[in-house]
Amino acid sequence: MTFQSRDTSYIVVSTVFKGAVNDCYIARPQGGGDGRDFTLVVINDHETVKTLMEIESGQRGGIDRSSFEGVLVDSFTSGNSYILVFAYRQERPLDSFFVGEAYTLHRCENICTNLMLTCISCGLPYPMLYLILEQGLINLARDDSIYLSYSMDLKDLDRAKGERECAVKCADVMLSVLETKSDEKNISYELLSKKSANNSYSRFTELYRDLMIASAPVQKRSILVRIKSFFHRNADLLFGILFWISLILAIVALILLFTHLVWGDVPFLRIFFNSFKNIGTESLLQ
Repeated sequence: MTFQSRDTSYIVVSTVFKGAVNDCYIARPQGGGDGRDFTLVVINDHETVKTLMEIESGQRGGIDRSSFEGVLVDSFTSGNSYILVFAYRQERPLDSFFVGEAYTLHRCENICTNLMLTCISCGLPYPMLYLILEQGLINLARDDSIYLSYSMDLKDLDRAKGERECAVKCADVMLSVLETKSDEKNISYELLSKKSANNSYSRFTELYRDLMIASAPVQKRSILVRIKSFFHRNADLLFGILFWISLILAIVALILLFTHLVWGDVPFLRIFFNSFKNIGTESLLQ
């Protein structure tokens, strides 16, 4: 199967899916070009095409046309279809390649930061970015950077989705990453979960600020400060231990006093006294 734009013939090499309003293919230019493959989003529904035209023209979507054109490689009509062309990169889905149990909290927070920065700089209109986040088209590179796939299903495309909805959805994805470290002192997870539950995020900058504050490294304290902090945190336990030790020593002292009054000495001490009466075969009493 081939799709012809004004300058390029795209030859389909694999089908990603066929949907109700659009199909997605992986294709490469006829002749091979520079060896790159592309994602073709072939839209067959006229209402969806109309919505996308409005988004592309900058009327909706929250991002100007020039930003979108930086992501979009090509767009053209072929028969009754409208086709969007994006650069293709081998998928490494976050859901499959993220192994939270093997990662440190710091590394998980870095992945979240990379996801957020990718969302901010991706250049996609918010309705399309929302679909990508919703459909999990998020990839984790080997260096923990994040990149997006564009084989989106447009049947749920909603032109009303804006930055607020995208920020909340991004926070949800970040929470799924940080949740793997919820048993640690994970301030970022606690903060994001509370604000995300109330849909408190309206901009990516708010999300970025909270993550930076929560994941800021704690300055190392001196040994003296740590010792004081330890005693302060465990004061009740330490005083409880001292109380029982004191009580046991007091009971022992009372027993020793009682035996001294009754027998005139302390029988327990005879063990040590008698052991020194004889050294070898010689008696010290002679």
